[in-house]
Amino acid sequence: MAGPIAEGPVAEFSMAPVFPPRSGSGQRYGRPMPSSAPYAITIPFDGVPLPEQRAWYEECAELGYTDLWSAEAGGADAFVPLALASTWVPGVRLGTSIVPAFTRGPALMAQSVATLAAAAPGRFVFGIGTSTPAIVTRWNAIPFDEPYKHTRDMVRFLKMALTGDRVDHTFDTFVVKGFKLGIVPEIVPPVLVAGLRPGMLHMAAREAEGAIINWLSADDVTKVAAEVGPGKEVVCRIFVCPNDNPEIVRPAARFAIAAYLTVPVYAAFHDWLGRGPRLAAMKDAWAAGDRKAAVAAIPDDVVDELVVWGTPDECRAHIGRYVANGVTTPCLAVLPFGMDLRDAVRSLAPAS
Repeated sequence: MAGPIAEGPVAEFSMAPVFPPRSGSGQRYGRPMPSSAPYAITIPFDGVPLPEQRAWYEECAELGYTDLWSAEAGGADAFVPLALASTWVPGVRLGTSIVPAFTRGPALMAQSVATLAAAAPGRFVFGIGTSTPAIVTRWNAIPFDEPYKHTRDMVRFLKMALTGDRVDHTFDTFVVKGFKLGIVPEIVPPVLVAGLRPGMLHMAAREAEGAIINWLSADDVTKVAAEVGPGKEVVCRIFVCPNDNPEIVRPAARFAIAAYLTVPVYAAFHDWLGRGPRLAAMKDAWAAGDRKAAVAAIPDDVVDELVVWGTPDECRAHIGRYVANGVTTPCLAVLPFGMDLRDAVRSLAPAS
């Protein structure tokens, strides 16, 4: 699961065909798209050793999942599961959602992106975001300074470096002197930026090929996608549980919601979306240190808006509403509350 995303200048979190080569470059630029409508799932699967994930990825491809998207917080890194998938399932598109902008230096970030792009030419999408002070500073001992500018600068640097050109440039938040990639991808991967509110969403539209969003309802997508604008990819991580028992789903979903929506940037996001008053009791209890009361204070209708649950057919129909409202790639984060994870993955597949 992706870590929370920071927002705006203060701090946050239609596919196009491949463009022709730049004159003399021999490279292609653009956003590769599978032949079928995108339908993604989050990897690696919890509780499954990495060497054993192969059968899961192969089955996902057989079931009609077009994309595999990784995350990076405290578990597996974002790149190794995708590198494995690049050889195990050669017809599937791969993406990161997200890699923190702070936890790799500019050169190492470019090397990581270029290496995976070379391993899966035309099938890799790089998603980047600010991450959070907890991940960046408390876990990695890196100052979480000017996250909006740092993420923007990293995107700009990658756009320069991935062409194979030498980079000598002073950005607002770092300086790169004399870096030149030793491995240049034949097809430069598209870059997506994680965002919640207008600041990051506008930057994603201006600097990158699209945006990555999460923890919002299908109806919220209309407002968020409008900030990104037309002609951009919008990847949305959607939390899904194919179980129609509310006594099982809602209590478990409340814990997940509380863990995110009490983070200041997510609280601000939902204030902007208009959900703030319905979350006030949760935020007050959490601030007072009463975690149990905070979880219990989340209304049923908020759970039902933010977590897709029900029968598999009901879940697929609900996911379809996200797409209808502007999501170009729905990326399922499966929550197997009260059920086996593999059964849940199978039941939610488009081919089921």
